[in-house]
Amino acid sequence: MPDAEHDTPCGLHLFWDDAVTDYDFGPGHPMDPTRLALTKHLVDAYGLSSGPGVTVRAAPSAGDSTLRLVHTAEYIDAVRRVAADPSSSDPRHGLGTEDNWAFAAVHRASALIAGQSVAAAEAVWRGESPHAVNFTGGLHHAMPDRASGFCVYNDPALAIARLLELGAERVAYVDVDVHHGDGVQQAFWNDPRVLTVSLHESPATLFPETGWSTETGGPDAPGSAANLPLPAGTGDSGWLRAFHALVPELLAAFRPQVLVTQHGADTHVEDPLAHLAVSLDAQRIVAQSLHRLAHETAGGRWVALGGGGYAVVDVVPRTWTHLVATAAGRPVDPAAETPEEWRAEVYRRTRQRAPLRMTDGVGPDWRDFHDGYDPADRLDQAVLAARRAVLPHHGLLP
Repeated sequence: MPDAEHDTPCGLHLFWDDAVTDYDFGPGHPMDPTRLALTKHLVDAYGLSSGPGVTVRAAPSAGDSTLRLVHTAEYIDAVRRVAADPSSSDPRHGLGTEDNWAFAAVHRASALIAGQSVAAAEAVWRGESPHAVNFTGGLHHAMPDRASGFCVYNDPALAIARLLELGAERVAYVDVDVHHGDGVQQAFWNDPRVLTVSLHESPATLFPETGWSTETGGPDAPGSAANLPLPAGTGDSGWLRAFHALVPELLAAFRPQVLVTQHGADTHVEDPLAHLAVSLDAQRIVAQSLHRLAHETAGGRWVALGGGGYAVVDVVPRTWTHLVATAAGRPVDPAAETPEEWRAEVYRRTRQRAPLRMTDGVGPDWRDFHDGYDPADRLDQAVLAARRAVLPHHGLLP
């Protein structure tokens, strides 16, 4: 049951500053900033950054008053201290740890990425552009007082907090990263103005070991969180079936004024840090579905962010280029060859051969959950549990 692309050209603000690649934990760390540079090169090679209705912008870094919308002043000071002495560590604040190595640009680069996401939210809210993309963002694990999971400042939460500060009354956040969007969920756990939806690998097999279907929001905001943990090994048909069994109904019921989405590419079968088996083609279909849902449920107001993804050459640049193309209403033909100049840039930077096409060569399909389910199937069990946990809070199940 493939999804149709909303392919009318759209206004898009694409946020980019070359200095975001300074978000660099160092050689050997999975969060390689090369993935960001190669994505921007591929976007440019397809002419997406200079297409009609597309504006490329560099926003200023998030200042302390903005960072404090989510993070504590003590934590921001701790990040600065570690930046001043990268040989130090501060485990209490999650800095200089096994996941979150200290580096000199840790505050500056993190605040810059956060600034791009906050500016993206401002641009969409103020009507400067219906869509905005910051594929360098999506750092969804950072907590108010500590770094976590390669994430220092939580730019999705900061973007949402800024929307609330500007007067938004309903913001929906949909996270399709392979890891649970725990930091964003925690930031708005008890806030009925924000709906957080996360589709991720089961906490039983993957960091951060949260995101069970029973996590549905705080006492003042029942149903404000929705989680659909998927069995390890879930592939295209199951992933797409699960997404469409939960997300469209929730968004239609919540009627957000803005849709914020996180598009971690680490659901891919080639990703080295997780255990789902999703293709580039299924990731593109979900981006298209969220584009359509932004138009159907949020008046077209859409802020799209990147996230995880550690197959630096083969997956991340192509996935996020499809995301940019989708947001611009100028989809790239999956069968298209990748531009020769981009392949040369990949080899120059990595000495690896670049993928030749914008597809994994599959045509994902899925069965609609409303056409029937198998109670003995682990995927369907997970979908049923998520639906039963959260939909009644929105008046969608008896």
